[in-house]
Amino acid sequence: MDLSTPEAAAAHFAERPDAELLYMARHASHYPPAVGAAAVAELQRRGLVPDPTAPPAPLGPAPSTEADAQPASADTWLQLLGQLVRGLVWPTRQYWAVPLLIDFNLLVWLAMTLSGVSATAPTGHELVGWGSNVSSLTLHGQPWRLVTSLFVHGGIAHLLLNMASLWLLGLMLEARTGGGRLLATYLASGVGGCLATLAYHSDGINSTGASGAIFGLYGLMLALLLSKKLVLDKYDRRAMLGLVGYLILSNLLSGITGNIDNSAHLGGLAVGLLLAGPAVAASLRREA
Repeated sequence: MDLSTPEAAAAHFAERPDAELLYMARHASHYPPAVGAAAVAELQRRGLVPDPTAPPAPLGPAPSTEADAQPASADTWLQLLGQLVRGLVWPTRQYWAVPLLIDFNLLVWLAMTLSGVSATAPTGHELVGWGSNVSSLTLHGQPWRLVTSLFVHGGIAHLLLNMASLWLLGLMLEARTGGGRLLATYLASGVGGCLATLAYHSDGINSTGASGAIFGLYGLMLALLLSKKLVLDKYDRRAMLGLVGYLILSNLLSGITGNIDNSAHLGGLAVGLLLAGPAVAASLRREA
């Protein structure tokens, strides 16, 4: 975090999301004075907190509270739903990689369904036709399946589960890592998970899904937390580490009892940690 000059501090905090700035302003005592002051200044610039130097608003009749007492209308809920959907699938300048990945996964599932593939339980033969990771094909002239299989899912439930995880991780990661780094980590971890699957299931496998890529993002999140790249106090950092650790372990335990490929999970996690390793090492050297 470059706070060497007021201009550098302003440029840095101009890229931070509202929630992070509000958190830092509310817990300013946990950070150096310059950090809290810069966060408050950016919030004032965005109009999210009052500016004490601004002239007072003119006096007038108190606003009616009848609207506040009324329950939200159907139009209000539809507007909120529309905003949620736009945030989920519509790319912006600062948040583009995750929406594009979600859109592409949804489009592949939609194309499969429109072609006649079952929306809930496609057959193994149908998955092979759409690019699943098959040992006898991937290792014998069709390595592109290492990538295409990341966007092919075994039904709508499988797809929505993975996309929900991708969205939640993306909200936390993309604003801090940049879309390019997140996209590269996602694809590389997915390929790593596919290779781990092929290596572990030496007798043959037909696998699909983005879980290996998502575990790579778990690895990236762990690295950011351990290297203190995320601006959090020590208690929130511990809580976030506990949450990420719980999600990883719960998914791995589900893989033991269900029809889930833990080799892909572990392979993706390893690649995510490996790609983020230099950031952790650099942070540790600075603290030493």
